[in-house]
Amino acid sequence: MVITFVLPNANRLGGTRVIAIYAERLQRRGHTVHVVSTPRRPRRLRHRLKALVRSGSWERPHVREPSYFDELPVDHRVIDRWRPVTDADVPDADVVVATWWETAPWVAALSSRKGAKAYFVQDYGAHEGQPLDGVAETWRLPLHKLVISKWLLELVSAKSGDVNLAYVPNSVDTTQFHATPRGKQPCPAVGLMYSTRPQKRCELALEAVQLAREHVPRLRLVAFGHEEPPPGGIPPEATEFHRDAPEEELRSIYASCDAWLFSSRLEGFGLPILEAMACRTPVIATPAGAAPELVAGGGGILVEKDGAVPMAAAIRNIAAMSEAQWRAMSDAAYATATSYSWDDATDRFEEALRTAVTTGS
Repeated sequence: MVITFVLPNANRLGGTRVIAIYAERLQRRGHTVHVVSTPRRPRRLRHRLKALVRSGSWERPHVREPSYFDELPVDHRVIDRWRPVTDADVPDADVVVATWWETAPWVAALSSRKGAKAYFVQDYGAHEGQPLDGVAETWRLPLHKLVISKWLLELVSAKSGDVNLAYVPNSVDTTQFHATPRGKQPCPAVGLMYSTRPQKRCELALEAVQLAREHVPRLRLVAFGHEEPPPGGIPPEATEFHRDAPEEELRSIYASCDAWLFSSRLEGFGLPILEAMACRTPVIATPAGAAPELVAGGGGILVEKDGAVPMAAAIRNIAAMSEAQWRAMSDAAYATATSYSWDDATDRFEEALRTAVTTGS
């Protein structure tokens, strides 16, 4: 097949990494893969002025950002500016895949020469204030939909009336994320991926750590992220923060913890859950993204109730476990992460694209 992915912009965020993984693997299987993306959408003037004050340099919106496609032997075309992708930007293909709610109407408007229309739904897209109903309108377009988690499967089906969705959950690269069996640490540690994005709710996880320290005073916190925490953003005591940690160091960061905290309010999937589990680290998670189905295998604790108190209780629970109890949870986490590979996921993705081509949607 000739396959085209259409992105709003290519960057180094988790969703782009997943698309890059599929693009590379599909091309390795003999398909011809193209990626068409826009530059970053220009921010409003007031946001650009704030960035100017903060960084001392004026934002250049049309500059090509680093992305996960930079290291791949896949054709990647960035159009001249942020605007809808049209027929003139897209090569003729067997199937063309929208990858974000803004790109879905672009793909729907392309001519039949550009291929059967598919829609890879990794999130519901409302993080930037877009109403759910507005996003749901894109799910009702005549595109063959692929979703990455069960909550998205249920939500998209309910809002679109489409029951013929392809369920294609993410996997994890176990050549990058892995660890040998280990026991509990004498000085317990929990970890998190730090972000200031509201839906990540890192403040909930940080409050939970502070509450847990009242009962586990030697509890350490290990964190990594792309953003520098604001003053007071992360409690300094017994805290280790890695900014822009190289990919090859993430494995040791995950493996240095007895539990990994996932506190999101809203998430398409939650790749750090699988990455931590692949490094034999149990996860304490809110029921967002794929957390319910991933933690169900016994590799962590699902915090059903909102707020920092239940998460703090789960931290104390893991800190109080016997060596055998913790090791059983660690082994279950590893078993979950390694039970389904990127080859398995690519089989499902490829089958879904073939269905789109066969049915003409």
